[in-house]
This record gives sequence, C-alpha cells and structure tokens, in this order.
Amino acid sequence: MSSHTPAPAPAHVVDPAGGCPHALNADLRARGPVADIVLPGGVPAAVVLGHDTLKEFLSHPDVAKDARHCPALNDGRIPADWPLRVFANAQGMHTADGADHRRLRSLVGNAFTARQVERLRPRIEELTTVVLDDLGRAAAEDADGIADLRTHFALPLPMSVICELLGVDPEHRRRLHDLTYTVVIATDTTPAEVMAAVRELVELLGTIAAARRAAPGDDLTSALIAAREDGGDRLSEAELIGTMRLMLVAGHETTLNLISNAVRALCTHRDQLALVLEGKATWSDVVDETLRWDGPVSWFPFRYPTRDLALGGTVIPQGTPVLAGYTAAGRDEAAHGPDADRFDVTRPGVARHLSFGQGVHYCVGAPLARLEATIALERLFTRFPGLDLAVPEAELPRQRSFIGNSVEALPVCPVRPVRL
Repeated sequence: MSSHTPAPAPAHVVDPAGGCPHALNADLRARGPVADIVLPGGVPAAVVLGHDTLKEFLSHPDVAKDARHCPALNDGRIPADWPLRVFANAQGMHTADGADHRRLRSLVGNAFTARQVERLRPRIEELTTVVLDDLGRAAAEDADGIADLRTHFALPLPMSVICELLGVDPEHRRRLHDLTYTVVIATDTTPAEVMAAVRELVELLGTIAAARRAAPGDDLTSALIAAREDGGDRLSEAELIGTMRLMLVAGHETTLNLISNAVRALCTHRDQLALVLEGKATWSDVVDETLRWDGPVSWFPFRYPTRDLALGGTVIPQGTPVLAGYTAAGRDEAAHGPDADRFDVTRPGVARHLSFGQGVHYCVGAPLARLEATIALERLFTRFPGLDLAVPEAELPRQRSFIGNSVEALPVCPVRPVRL
C-alpha cells in the first residue's frame, strides 16, 4: 500500500451573517491553528485561531498592516466596492507600519496613558450614574419591568466618554453609532450600503473636525488638528478623519460589546457573580475573563505577510489578507486548559488573553476600556443586584457579524421578581 498525504481541508466559506462564533471556532481550531477561509465576495483569506500562533503572528516582523502589501487589493482582483475594503483603506495608525505608525500613535497615545485615563474616573462614574438612572426609568415605564441594557446602559456610557474626549457634540452621537455599526460591525451589508455609510461617516467627521478647527477646545480632535511633527507637518486630512474614526469605533463599539457580554456571562453564571459580590474575585477579573471567554471582537481584519510565512504548521502566502481570530484564541485549550470553554473569574492567569492585541499595535485604548467596564459592572450590580436576563440567553438576537461578537439587544429585568 502506498502512503499518501491527506488532502488539505477545503477553505471555510465565511457566512456574512456571522452569529455566535464558538462552535465554528472549535471546529476550525481542531484542524489546526491557521485556517484558509473565503470571505464574502469570494475573496481568499486566512484566519489565525490558536492562542500561541496568534500571539506570534500579531508581533511578527514580517507581517504588515498597510494594504500596499496585499496585491489583490491593488490589481483589480478585489473589486473597488468590496465592503471589507473599509478595513484596508482607512488611513490611521491601525493601517500603518513602522515610522508612520509610531508618528500616528504618538499623537493619540498621550491621551490614553494609565495616568490620563485615571483622571477620567470621576466623569465616568458620573456618566454611569446617569445611564443607570435611565436604565431604571426605562424598566419602570415598561409593563413587564424590562429594559434593553445595550440601548440604555452599555452603549451610551462608552459613547459619551469617547465623544467627550473627541469633542463631539451630543446631537451627532446616535447617528455616529449607526454609521460605525454599518461600516465596521455588520458584515451582512451590501457594497452600496457600506459605501453610502462610509461617505456619510467621513462627511460627518469632517463637519465635527471643522467645528473644532473653528473653535478649538480641550479635546483630542482639537489636539490632533494642532499637532505638528518636528518637521512642521500637520496630520493630513485623511489621517485626521481616519484617526477620529478609529478612536470613535474602538472607543465605543468594543466596550459596548464587552459590557454586554460580561452582563450576559454573569447573569447566566450566578455562582461567578456571587464570588465577586462576596469579594472572592474582582470586577477586573470579570472583565479579563469576559475578554478571554467571549471577547467583543471575533475575527478582525486585516494583516498581510510580507513574505511567505510559515506559521502553526501552515504556510500563509505573501500578501494574503489575514484575520486575527480573537474569540478562537480565547478558548484554545492548548493555552487555557481543558476547561477553556468554562467562564471562571477565578481562573489562574485570568489576564492571559489577546483581546487587546499584542506587539506594537496593542490597543492604545485598553486602559480606558478596562476602567469603563469595571466601573460599569460594579455600579450596575451594586444598584441592581437582582438584575437578570428577561429572556433565555439562547433567544437573544446575535449581531449579524463575524467581526463583532455580541447580541443585538439585551433585554433585562433590573429588579428581578422574587421567585416564590
């Protein structure tokens, strides 16, 4: 009998509607830490799923963020109206490498140091009280005592914080969220919908920038406009808009999902909530375990190998668009043990996750996200210790996305009825 090498598994065709990623992640990860995939529009790509392999990939010197390193994006093979182009085309530190990346990151980095973020604590606490009042009011006005926690709590808190940091007036905030959701989170959208939303988002951010240019304030947008390099170069308009867009999206969409996922986890694991309320674990432990177990971002685009890259027993060809499989790495048993599927806030090494990234592109807003989420959860469950889901978790509508990982709505009963 002749031996032969088994044929490689066919590339996984990604469902644009997304949904809960964990069963798919487990299936793909069982085949290896890197999987070939086909993105919507028939675009060949890869996703890195294993924890150790993703950690290596995210900080690999031969992996770039600049779309110039992806020939298919530049030679006509990928159409101009491909919806996922928004992740490659935006100009900002998230699509820059080397000196360009360092220049752009330095312009915003000072606003997100641990010290600067800690100065925001009193304002975040104040805003948390406001949105908690709104959540309680919404539930009181409902015949069944139900309110959507995303609408009344998990969204307005980080949205208010990042918009105040950027100097965005309140009347723009709802529209900005709707547009960023269409552009960055929803992956079942048509090219026309995405392009229209991108145009409107760029126009709205331009309007906000113009207002800050005319009347500078003590905000990040005004600081970015005023920023000069040693050589006297201002941020280009495209870089300014790209940086504002990045700050806005990363500053609220991910924290919205983080808070939502943590509340879902605690409501469905009351024993873990009890450990925190009894002081046997901290709210920081809850945040980190949520980031590992059910992170706010599932598969995030894009990075591009600058040469054929051997990774996890697979060779990823030069120029391939690669997604970082954060939710997959979070439940990798090789890294987190045989109980990686279990939500456990007392897990040893609870902070060993990659949800904020790794290497030079580590999330600049991580200290702010942590502070917002810990304050939000502590105040929420102190105010409403009996808070529970209003419907079984399995019935919650999932985000229509393979990029974002959460639910579309989170109906809760802040005051849980006593079960006799």
